[in-house]
Amino acid sequence: MKFISHGAAREVTGTCHEIQLETPGGTRRILLDCGLFQGKRTEAAAKNATFAFDPSKDIDAVILSHAHMDHVGRIPVLFKRGYAGPVFCTYATKDLAAVMLADGGYIQEKDEEFFRKHLGSTRMATEGPLYTQEDAKACQVLFRGQNMNEWFTVCEGVRAQLVEAGHIVGAVMVQLEVTEKGKVTRVGFSGDLGRAMLPIIRDPAPMPPVDVLICESTYGNRVHEDIATAKHHLRDAIIRTAKRGGKVLIPAFSLERTQEILYDLHLLWDAKEIPAVPIVVDSPLASKVTEVFMKHSECYDQAMFEQFLSRGHPPFQFSLVRFSETPEQSKELNTTPGPMVILAGSGMCEAGRIRHHLKNGLEDARNTILTVGYMAENTLGRKIVDPAITQVKLFDRMFSKKAEVISIAAYSGHADMSDLDHFILKTDGVKTLILVHGEIEQMEPLAGRMAQARPGIVIHKPEREEEVNL
Repeated sequence: MKFISHGAAREVTGTCHEIQLETPGGTRRILLDCGLFQGKRTEAAAKNATFAFDPSKDIDAVILSHAHMDHVGRIPVLFKRGYAGPVFCTYATKDLAAVMLADGGYIQEKDEEFFRKHLGSTRMATEGPLYTQEDAKACQVLFRGQNMNEWFTVCEGVRAQLVEAGHIVGAVMVQLEVTEKGKVTRVGFSGDLGRAMLPIIRDPAPMPPVDVLICESTYGNRVHEDIATAKHHLRDAIIRTAKRGGKVLIPAFSLERTQEILYDLHLLWDAKEIPAVPIVVDSPLASKVTEVFMKHSECYDQAMFEQFLSRGHPPFQFSLVRFSETPEQSKELNTTPGPMVILAGSGMCEAGRIRHHLKNGLEDARNTILTVGYMAENTLGRKIVDPAITQVKLFDRMFSKKAEVISIAAYSGHADMSDLDHFILKTDGVKTLILVHGEIEQMEPLAGRMAQARPGIVIHKPEREEEVNL
């Protein structure tokens, strides 16, 4: 049996890991996630367009941990290249993936139009968009919804169950039982491990006993602020910016982070802790995702019921909030004076309407750029939050960072170093630990702590396409 990481190996985006085993019927190959790479555009485009295997004949099944694009975003490409097997996931992930992938296809089409128009002489040659909205729709025939905590057959020699990950709605860890030559090996995949006490969703469940643990390491050497402080930082930023007459621009993932911010804004407004400023969700995708959220109450935690649902209050809608749908409505926001709060995608500022709001607002000292999530290396978002960088490039122009820039790390949906330590050490039976989904400076300290805490454990930090014999 082998483990091969095709993505998110010593990096944070592009999750795609393979379990390969031998059975009486031949070699079986399973993918754990199949996500988009993000970062330097030319490099990411090359990675996203190619696979180290033939999707039409090499892969038997895919299991998805959740619907973030860096975990699900290349399923349409897999389908275009001939993959016709099942894609197993929770029912919530299935519904969210349909929305996320359709939006991804739209972005791919629009990016292609822009590159052909403005960068025709310098862009790398492609066959067109990575995938289209039609491809995103067509690949939905592959998805197979599963209940959490129920075993199902993946392919010959492999069965699996999905366990609550506490990261976003529908997100799971995966436990596999792999039978090879009469021996059963238990393999666990953390997906993106969440945090306790996040709003809306349940806390992560323990990972059942496994022999091999594939674990994310995004924050392997960093401690988050207490999630309870996030709401107060959000309040203070809005009050301070409103006094200046400025706008709070929040690049937020349309999936989960936007809903978390709306949830806290609702609590703050109910408590009269923020002024009555317009709050605009400038993201058609966020509107669709919010509709899916309301369909899947099976994923909610008790606080969600107690705060809102038991009283019949919609958690993500209140008097200050409006959703901007059309491009014309979005453009109007740039000429509408503040104070105002605008939430727009994408979360790492690599696409979407937030880029236009940054273009119009980054050089206004009255404004605040408020980041509420992880910014991967080489993304525009990382450059904006880096205090050493005074100018950033947007739409082929350089813009000075004159707006106030604030990062609220407490909103992170990823486990921090103490959460990861606790998770790994509380998982029984682990003989082999494989660290993925982390930059090396976060991964190395986590590996060092685990080697010291569990003498004899075998730890791997594989590079992309490196094979690990299990």
